Amino acid sequence: MLPPSVGARLAIEAGVPQGWHRYVGERGEVLGIERFGASAPAEVLLREYGFTPGNVCARALALLR
Repeated sequence: MLPPSVGARLAIEAGVPQGWHRYVGERGEVLGIERFGASAPAEVLLREYGFTPGNVCARALALLR
């Protein structure tokens, strides 16, 4: 757990993000999959849902601004 003074928080959940919002707080973000039923190879799904190094870094940097 991070202390309350740390506001820039990004949770990454390759599944349902339910429950993670309580850990990231009001100023944080959760990257997760909100839909059900997608079918494709894992690397395709991860890319389509934004689980790429570039997207994760961009979201983290946006939180730090």
